[in-house]
Amino acid sequence: MPVSNTTGGDGERVLVLNPQSGSGDHAPEVHGRADEHGFEVRETAAAGDAVDFAAAAAESGADLIAAAGGDGTLNEVVRGIDRADAFDEVTFAAVPTGTGNNFAGNVGVRGISHAFELIDSGERRAIDLGYANGRPFLNSCVGGLTADASANTSPELKERLGVAAYVVSTLRTVTEFEGMPLHVETSDEIAETWRGDALIVLIGNCRRAPAGDGRTQANVEDGLLDVTIVEEAPTGDLARDAVVQRVLGADAAGTVRLLTPSLSLSTADEEIAYSLDGEMIAAADLQVDTERRRLRLPVGDAYDPDPG
Repeated sequence: MPVSNTTGGDGERVLVLNPQSGSGDHAPEVHGRADEHGFEVRETAAAGDAVDFAAAAAESGADLIAAAGGDGTLNEVVRGIDRADAFDEVTFAAVPTGTGNNFAGNVGVRGISHAFELIDSGERRAIDLGYANGRPFLNSCVGGLTADASANTSPELKERLGVAAYVVSTLRTVTEFEGMPLHVETSDEIAETWRGDALIVLIGNCRRAPAGDGRTQANVEDGLLDVTIVEEAPTGDLARDAVVQRVLGADAAGTVRLLTPSLSLSTADEEIAYSLDGEMIAAADLQVDTERRRLRLPVGDAYDPDPG
């Protein structure tokens, strides 16, 4: 069963903190609450530190590893636990201190203090974990326009505009972005294919799109990836407001949706950028799979195991 209200064992608790995430003013509060709740804190200083810290903590016997940062920091910590092959022994926890905090919002974690409340007394669930070319992701794997826009969103712009920085970057990128020739094949069980020029491909594990009703959470316990492909339209026919509407989730003509436990994507030997929870990789061929109910973590009351 994926549900448990227990708080785990009495092993070591480690919190990996990105002091620069979000507005950059959260470190004192995180340190204080971590101390109250029995965590050893390890602060990152460079990309990849969170992977190394989480792997070392798991290998040394920690049974609870928390990540305080944005979606990228959470992704790095999960990669560290994966590197140590410790998902059976380790509970993960999200402490949202980033700009968007999309994953934390989807699992019902509202903020720093709420995260620590859930760590000690919240319901625990086992959720799916996505893998892209063997690299884990929590929320989504995105290629195309939004991946390029994410890569072009500077820390300074995020600090100044918050979540709106991503919209601004998308608007800047759309006039220059050329659609990608994409070939998609789903798993043998589903046996669907798609071929064409794509503006965006979004592979959601915990995130879904379109989100016209304002809800972005996918079913993250069903062993299926929620795939959305937005087909390219002629640039002259794609007004900026229409791009933003489609990128941010409203249903539209030219949107293809698939549900599958795995899929392969090919862009004809041309490497493109993919964003895994905000962490960038490049690939011409991408194999995406899911491991059902692989990651254990505390969730809030707003989390819906079956959001429909």
